[in-house]
Amino acid sequence: MTQRCAAAVLGSLAGDSLALGVHWNYDPARIAEKHGTVDSLLPPSPGSYHSGKMAGDFTHYGDQTLVLLKSVAREKGFSALAFAQEWQAFFADYAGYLDNATKTTLAMYEFGIDDSPSGSNSDDMAGACRIAPLLCAGPGDEDELVAWARAQTKATHNNGYVLDTAEFLARAMYQCAQGADVLEALNKAGAAEYASAPMGKWLEAGLASKEADSSDAIGAFGRTCHIDSAFPATVHLLAKYPKDLKGCLSACAMAGGDSAARALAAGMVLGAALGPEAIPQEWIQGLTAIQEIEALLAEVPD
Repeated sequence: MTQRCAAAVLGSLAGDSLALGVHWNYDPARIAEKHGTVDSLLPPSPGSYHSGKMAGDFTHYGDQTLVLLKSVAREKGFSALAFAQEWQAFFADYAGYLDNATKTTLAMYEFGIDDSPSGSNSDDMAGACRIAPLLCAGPGDEDELVAWARAQTKATHNNGYVLDTAEFLARAMYQCAQGADVLEALNKAGAAEYASAPMGKWLEAGLASKEADSSDAIGAFGRTCHIDSAFPATVHLLAKYPKDLKGCLSACAMAGGDSAARALAAGMVLGAALGPEAIPQEWIQGLTAIQEIEALLAEVPD
C-alpha cells in the first residue's frame, strides 16, 4: 500500500497547488477567459488572497497538510497533540492568508492545548481535507484511520458535519488504497453510520449529478467552502472522473470558488485509487516543496 499512500498525499497536494492560481475566484467564465483550461500550476493573481506565493506553492490548506505530513514523519505515527502544537508553531510567523477557522483556533490555543485538541466550530470543509498524510502514518485498520482523521480535524474544525466528512473521506481513501474503485469506495464509506451530517443525502446528490457539466453541478451545489455545498460538489467530481485524476482536478479548478478544499479531498481519494502514475509528473515536479515532501514520505512508517 506504500505507493498508494504516497499517491494520496501527492494527489492531494498537487490538487491544492493547481487550484492556487484561481482559488476563490467565483466566476468560471473569467477563469476560462483568462487561463483557458487550468491544467498547469499557476501563480496567484496580484491582490488575491494568496498574493506573494508563486506557481508550485500551496494555499494555506495545502500548507497545513504539509504540517501534518511533517508531524507524521517526526512522530512515526499520528499524535493529535503533536500535530496541534506543530500547527500552532507553524502559524506563529505565517505570511500567508489566515482564515477565520485558523484565527479562532489560534486564539483558543493561547489558553493551552490539551491531549484532545479542539478548535473552532467552523463548517468549512478544509479541516477534513488535510488527512492524506494519515494514510501514511501506519493505521492498523480503517477504524483507526477514521479515529485519527476525526482527531486531526477536531483540532481546528470541531464541527459535527466536518468531523463526519473527515470520517467519510478517510473511509473512502482507505478503501481505495485497499484496491476498491472510486465508486465502490464512495458507496462503502456511505454505508457507515454518521452522528451528525446527512452523508447519505449529500452522497446521493453528488452521485446523481455525475452526468452534468462540472461547473454547472458545482454551481448548483454552491462554490463555497461550507460543508453542505463543498462535500456533494466533491462527490460529483469523484463520480464524474473516477479514473481521471488530471481531468478531475482541472475541472475542479475551472469550476471556481473554494476549489482548493475540493481538490485536496478529490486528489487524495483518486491518488489512493489510481496510484502515482495517474498524477502528471509536471505537477509533481513543479511543486516548490517536492524535495521536502519526498524526503518526508521516505520517513513515514507505512
